[in-house]
Amino acid sequence: MANQVIIEGSGRHIHLKQETLEKLFGAGFQLQVKKMLSQPGQFASDSKVEVTGPKGSLKMSVLGPCRNADQVELSFTDARVLGLSCPVRESGDLAGTPGCTLTGPAGSVEISEGCIIAKRHIHFTPEDAEKFGVKDKDIVQVAVEGDRALIFDEVVCRVNASYATFMHVDYDEINAGSIFGKDPVGTVIKK
Repeated sequence: MANQVIIEGSGRHIHLKQETLEKLFGAGFQLQVKKMLSQPGQFASDSKVEVTGPKGSLKMSVLGPCRNADQVELSFTDARVLGLSCPVRESGDLAGTPGCTLTGPAGSVEISEGCIIAKRHIHFTPEDAEKFGVKDKDIVQVAVEGDRALIFDEVVCRVNASYATFMHVDYDEINAGSIFGKDPVGTVIKK
């Protein structure tokens, strides 16, 4: 069907700078690929970090490769467990966000900011963006059918030649729409 995109659930995870990674896991530490992800070059590692907020802590997988900023991506449920009040933001938009404590086998690091609820988004290749009639930073809706049909609003389009076309939402949203099974899809609706 036209204008349909595969929807993937993005569980809680963390992106780290190499400097932070080494403080948590030891000098010279490198992330090892456990599983490649849908976005080219991105992977889940077998390394985990304990993330601690004012009320609690959660173990989180570290995604690779390393980035130029530490970023903790949570669902609203996760944020409540940690006792954090996190804004909904696009990846990399970290100014003014809460921080937390990260603990690994070699030490702990306090980050002053970096905890977010990821804004719903669709990664598009330029070719697919053209087919869908969208451009970078456009905001669309995505309709999901089924027993718990819903429409995701305020979904940001991210267009880049290095992307593969997939929609990402967190597991609170996956559960709300009962979006399970093989290759669940949503229909993109231009606003």
